[in-house]
Parts: sequence; structure tokens; C-alpha cells
Amino acid sequence: MATLHPFKGYRPRKDLCSQVAALPYDVMSSAEAREMVKDKPLSFLHVDRAEVDLPQGTDIYSEAVYKRAAKNLNTLLSNGIYVHDTVPMLYIYRLTMDGRSQTGIVGCCAVDEYLDNTIKKHELTRADKEQDRINHVDYCNANTGPIFLTYRHRDDIDRVVADITANPPEYDFVSDDGVRHEVWLSDEVSVRELMALFKAVDSLYIADGHHRSASAVKVGLKRRDEKPNYNGEEEFNFFLSVLFPDNQLHIMDYNRVLKDLNGMDKEEFLSKLSEKFEVEEVNAAFHPTETHTFGMYLEGRWYRLRAKAELIHGDEVERLDVSILQNEVFAPMLGIGDPRTDKRIDFVGGIRGLAELERRVDSGEMKLAFAMCPTSVGELMAIADSGKIMPPKSTWFEPKLRSGIFIHKLSEEA
Repeated sequence: MATLHPFKGYRPRKDLCSQVAALPYDVMSSAEAREMVKDKPLSFLHVDRAEVDLPQGTDIYSEAVYKRAAKNLNTLLSNGIYVHDTVPMLYIYRLTMDGRSQTGIVGCCAVDEYLDNTIKKHELTRADKEQDRINHVDYCNANTGPIFLTYRHRDDIDRVVADITANPPEYDFVSDDGVRHEVWLSDEVSVRELMALFKAVDSLYIADGHHRSASAVKVGLKRRDEKPNYNGEEEFNFFLSVLFPDNQLHIMDYNRVLKDLNGMDKEEFLSKLSEKFEVEEVNAAFHPTETHTFGMYLEGRWYRLRAKAELIHGDEVERLDVSILQNEVFAPMLGIGDPRTDKRIDFVGGIRGLAELERRVDSGEMKLAFAMCPTSVGELMAIADSGKIMPPKSTWFEPKLRSGIFIHKLSEEA
């Protein structure tokens, strides 16, 4: 049984929403964030990446950044940029990119259901990244970016959402990257219906936002410790989420770039690869569309790699393309044992295209690149259901949810 919790949201004024809404904090570097906020005083990056308002070189994990984030958020909420809904509400959020739409329900999910695994995970988190968002949420006293969840689609939920979206949206704007964003407000009847229908949903799945969800839960537990007589209904027992049906989601490739060949030259490396893969040089950038097939870019040349049959074995995690590449190439050939922490490997979201892989190799920053076939939503759910963990950076979802459209306060104090 999944809990869908309505909340009294803070949201931008209708005429200002497009100026406030921003990409999530973790899809850009600090330098990129500074560029993005130029001439955009209302951008929510002033909250989510508050170092942009502090001197260049400021430690992005310093207390000064979290204090500035809280100050910037409170300024937005108090100076007329935001409105505050006075009754608990759910919201419908639709994103349309390249002619494809996905429509989710914005509400809050329960800390306890994260803990009891009603909300299922498929990735490990890093302590440093968790602590960053713990500090951010705690100082801001709010969830400022929604966690992207999915569930197995249900016709009855779809019908309620369709009834709501048959009305004109409250917000309708196109962001700089060409994505259309529409938001509808719920009424009391639809809130009750959706809450009841989600009680029949067995599991929710984190699609994107493992660090944000883990951090939100830990802040909730911290607030419980600070208020031992809590009754479970306080807002800190819930965290901001958007729930999308699985049949509307689109996962893009999450590609890899590597700094060196671990002491080998090109010929030696290709020889080792050919022991495990069918290797064929191709005339153009190769974007794989079949599982167990990879594109590789090395010294200005593209290659098509197909895993030999003996590599495709084991459980649902070991059969993933990202696992095959890690277990058969990165660890034994290139000496990369833990891709979560090794500085010789980096990850490039598919939205940046294969030209970005070429750029990073041709510039000399990296030595080679691998283009991946996207992981499927079905694979993600099967692995989460089995209680197993996917390798890091296995999925890249598009379009990205915007931060700053919905704010969930953990308490009205502070």
C-alpha cells in the first residue's frame, strides 16, 4: 500500500513560474550554474546552487552555502514571488519533449514507506552527496526539488488524471531547452480519489533522485529525534515527489568516458577486447539500439562492439550492459574497480549526444568513450523488486523535472 500525501504547497506566481523554474541541481557543474543564473535573478538555482551568489572558489559544501540557500528561499517565499496554497493539495505535472509527454502526480510520500521498502531503490548512494542534500533540506526547512518516482500504471489512476487535465492548466510554459511544462491544481474530490487509489499500489520505485530521497528521509528522522512526541502527521514525515506511470517514461543512454588505457596501447587494447567482443570499425558515430551492443570511440575512430554469448549470463543485474562493460572491460582491463569513486571514469547523459563523447576524447581530456544502449524501465523495476542494486549511472531520464515549481515545507516554523 502506497501513501499519497497532499500538502499545502508553495508555488511561483503564474506570471513568474517560467522565470523561477530551474533544472535540478545535480545535472550541472558549479561553473555551469553560475553561467545559467546570469540575468536570471529569480532562477531557483539561487536556492539549489546557492554558491552562485558567493565568491568564486567558495566551497560548495560549506555552511555559508546552505545558509545562503535558506536566505534566498525565504526571500522568494516572502517577497510575493510565490503563493501559498491554504488547503492540502495534489498537483498534476506534465512535461512534453520532442512530441512525447509524461504526466505525473505531485504529492508527498512517506518516510516510513521508504524505510520499509514500499518505496524501492535500485542504486547505492554516496555519503558526501547525501550529506550535502541533508544540509540543504535541513537549513531550508523544505524539500525544494521533487523526487522522481514511478509505479506500474493503472487505468483507474489514469482516468482521474485525465479528468483533471481536461481543464485548462494553471501553468503552461516552454523552458529554454524546448520542454513544455504544464501544471494543474487538484480539487478536494480528486485528492480523495487519488489517495484511495494509491492504497492499492503495492510499490513505488525511485526512478531518479536516490540521494535526494535518502537525504529527505534522514532529515525527517532527525526532526523526529528533535520532537520525540511527534504523531506521524507532521510534514517532516513526508517528502516531495512526482509519481509517473511506468508506461510513460523514457530512459536515455548513460555513456562512459575514460582517461587512459591502463598502460596499454591501442592495438593491445583492441586485441584484448576482441577476446570478449566482436569488434568492428564503423564509418560514423555508433549509437547502439540493441542490448549487449556498444559504441566505442578511440583515437578518432568509432567501433561497434557486440558481447560474445559467454558474457551474457547470471542474474538480472549481471546481464545489464553496464554490468558487462564494468565486469569484462573496466575492472579487468582498465583497472577501474569502483566506478562510483574512481577519478579515471566519468559519465555523460545521453541528452548531450555522441558529439559530446567525441569532444571529450578529441580534446585530450579523455582517451576513449563508450556509447550505451539505454536500460529499460522493466529492468529497473525487476532489479528493485529483487532487492538488488544496479551499477552506478545506469539510467538517464529525460525530460528533467524542474525545481522551484513546488516547495514542500517541513514545518511552518523558521
